[in-house]
Amino acid sequence: MDQPLFIRDANELITLKGHSVKPLIRPDESDLSIIRNGSLLIKEGKIVAVGKTAELESIYPGLISEAEVIDASGSLVTPGFVDPHTHLVFAGSREREFAMRLKGASYMDIMNAGGGIYATTEQTNKASFDELYDQSLTRLDRLIKQGVTTVEAKSGYGLNLETEKKQLEVAKELNRSHAIDVVSTFMGAHAVPAPYKKTPDEYVAYLIEAVIPIIAKESLAEFNDVFCEKGVFTVDQSRKILHAGKRYGLLPKIHADELEAFGGAELAAEVGAVSADHLLCASEAGTSQMAAAGVVAVLLPGTAFFLQKKMAKGRMMIDRGVPVALSTDCNPGSSPTVSTSLMMNFGCLMMKMTPSEVMAAVTINAAHAIKRGSSIGSLEVGKKADLLIFSVPTHHHLHYHFGENHIDKVIKNGHIIME
Repeated sequence: MDQPLFIRDANELITLKGHSVKPLIRPDESDLSIIRNGSLLIKEGKIVAVGKTAELESIYPGLISEAEVIDASGSLVTPGFVDPHTHLVFAGSREREFAMRLKGASYMDIMNAGGGIYATTEQTNKASFDELYDQSLTRLDRLIKQGVTTVEAKSGYGLNLETEKKQLEVAKELNRSHAIDVVSTFMGAHAVPAPYKKTPDEYVAYLIEAVIPIIAKESLAEFNDVFCEKGVFTVDQSRKILHAGKRYGLLPKIHADELEAFGGAELAAEVGAVSADHLLCASEAGTSQMAAAGVVAVLLPGTAFFLQKKMAKGRMMIDRGVPVALSTDCNPGSSPTVSTSLMMNFGCLMMKMTPSEVMAAVTINAAHAIKRGSSIGSLEVGKKADLLIFSVPTHHHLHYHFGENHIDKVIKNGHIIME
């Protein structure tokens, strides 16, 4: 039986309580439910009690006497970060494309020249299960240092049944063996493979008839994602792929309106997507439809920064009633980073989000973006004891001292996994 854990006297204990059913819309500081001089009591990986230190000491003296104690005086304590959009499992590296970008090559220029997704697809197809596992494990270890306690991982670098399965099997094994929880998304519709370039509808049919049924039958993914974009998959093709996934129990997600306004946000609302991601160019009509449908906008400022594009309109989306989450989009081509803290800085400084909105975006709203709001994303009784202790006194310091990692300890399921 695990020894209880008592974290006491946090200068700010951000609980975000009361939002496990629906994501936060227009969160302000009151929604963070901050407890000053706050404490948590943890037993067997779950939160037993949250409150003022004196209150918990008076109610649980016996359990606290048995507990390992962490003095969080002067520190900030928050829920563990949730990264709801990554391409975690892949082989190889594409650093040479960086110079091409600096010389003016566009994302689609690089992709059409055999780089981009295709370059990673080639390396991932060639990699063995063990090679893919080892490379992805290294990235997971780096994510821990950034405070991520749950991460979504997409396939999409196989573009054939064999390698798509291999990617998802690696993600499943990482979830089993690693401290971080790994949530899997099938994304065979990440690009149209070269043999189908002139007949993309045939590839769509292949995904629908030969791949999605097997992914679902073998329980390799929870979600089904598609890159709905000019030059990739049309709105009609994306609709067919997402509806096919729904028929087999895979929940829809969508890469939407990244390069131009293409109707992806509108499609996300139409199909009831859990999230629509990127959205740099989403239309105002599509944004309003997402708000009405309750679709979470997963914004990826690292991608816009790396590609030197204008950021998604996070401020506008929040003001229009869209629940917003933030993610790294960790991938080898357009956002080779694992830094959630940097995404938070970008959210404040470049997308005009408030510190409260950013905190919700990397915790409870990010949890809702992967259907985990009932178990993670806030510090409440009965939830997983996933939390972070920062060597700063308030959450405002996370953005005031930008570009730094302020994490002192990462706690997952009640165990310290990094300090």
